[in-house]
Amino acid sequence: MNTAQPGWLTNMFLIHCPYCDEHREEEEFHASGQAHLPRPLDPDGMSDEQWGEYINYRISARGAHRELWHHSAGCGKFFNVLRDTVSYEIYGTYKAGEWLELPAGVSEPRIAKGAKRAHEPSGGEGA
Repeated sequence: MNTAQPGWLTNMFLIHCPYCDEHREEEEFHASGQAHLPRPLDPDGMSDEQWGEYINYRISARGAHRELWHHSAGCGKFFNVLRDTVSYEIYGTYKAGEWLELPAGVSEPRIAKGAKRAHEPSGGEGA
């Protein structure tokens, strides 16, 4: 007896790997959380509370979001995905160390008061 929902295979999205330059099914990739997180300059000098905050707290907003992904079943490289967390629409992918502007008409998500934003580059250069 087939218990699969009709169209269940079509719910998967394709992700473009900017290194392989191929669109592949999401099963080949692994999401690794928020992208563009600045690394602590002196991790040894951080308190346990500061280190715990760095390790565990991430922005998880509705809307446009920059994520770090790993092409685990392909080239093995990490890259960034700019996508909508509500609709799953992928606005673009880009290599680590680069930056991709939001498309026209797409705004940054609202972040809860007191939450920290991911690092954004200054002067138009990649993060």
